[in-house]
Amino acid sequence: MASALAAKMGFNSLLRKQAKNFNVRICTMESDMEFSCEVKWKGKDLFDLVCRTLGLRETWFFGLQYNIKDTFAWLKMEKRVLDQEVPKEEPITFYFLAKFYPENAEEELVQDITQHLFFLQVKKKILEEEIHCPPEASVLLASYAVHAKYGEYDPNVHKPGFLAEEELLPKRVINLYQMTAEMWEERITACYAEHRGRTRDEAEMEYLKIAQDLDMYGVNYFLIRNKKGTDLLLGVDALGLHIYEPDNRLTPKCSFPWNEIRNISYSDKEFTIKPLDKKTNVFKFNSSRLRVNKLILQLCIGNHDLFMRRRRVDSLEVQQMKAQAREERARKQVLSVN
Repeated sequence: MASALAAKMGFNSLLRKQAKNFNVRICTMESDMEFSCEVKWKGKDLFDLVCRTLGLRETWFFGLQYNIKDTFAWLKMEKRVLDQEVPKEEPITFYFLAKFYPENAEEELVQDITQHLFFLQVKKKILEEEIHCPPEASVLLASYAVHAKYGEYDPNVHKPGFLAEEELLPKRVINLYQMTAEMWEERITACYAEHRGRTRDEAEMEYLKIAQDLDMYGVNYFLIRNKKGTDLLLGVDALGLHIYEPDNRLTPKCSFPWNEIRNISYSDKEFTIKPLDKKTNVFKFNSSRLRVNKLILQLCIGNHDLFMRRRRVDSLEVQQMKAQAREERARKQVLSVN
């Protein structure tokens, strides 16, 4: 059976080599798109095509993710798509997602499309409880999500029951209280009514400003072991590396901010974090799977690069984008007043 499977895979590979094109499906947070790609295309060719189609210029936050065995990977930009461990069945499915998060959404997210994609992704993570959110914050976030979808509150339009089909709160929060769906809707609507005067875009940004202060926001977690063999969690985010107990993803035992790390090296299965302060102990850990190690290293490099970039003067491209965004928002405000 194994030889038959190998033969089949070899045949599929041969067919791909003979074909000039292959088909992909790109799933964004809002819709799916399909493209026909040339066999010679690298990851960057496909990624650039998706960004152009979306009208997205803040490309540095995003990537193309795909599922592989019991984990996921990000498409490498410099390698040919078909030379990577992507799914074999066509159309090959990729997920266009934020790979790196901003430190400050309001300062860094310039385009409305960038903000919207982040809003949808963060909202999904909160509802699916990948980001822990306290009850009061959950209700406030839900009210901004309603504003982003329905616009300005109007009691003549938004009558009791208008949120009956909406998923707005994490199940954990709902289960904490003896409250009916109608009671939750009443609380959310009361908050929603207080947001009058905001545009939908502004509601999305308010949502992100609250969400970015949540403990698990933007953190990628990985199961690791220290050199004593103790199970721990490594968290990688925009600010640095964090070490957690396996049963507590909210409060790190210790953290290594990017500006205090001299070097991160990786050899075989072992990572070494060397702090700038030579008096501080070197921290060593390992993850047993090579694929996960590569993912950790990718996220470390990308997050550190963005951390450094934020501390430099904006490039000419970003300055132009910010100027255009200010003009566009001013124009929208004039239109809304008139």
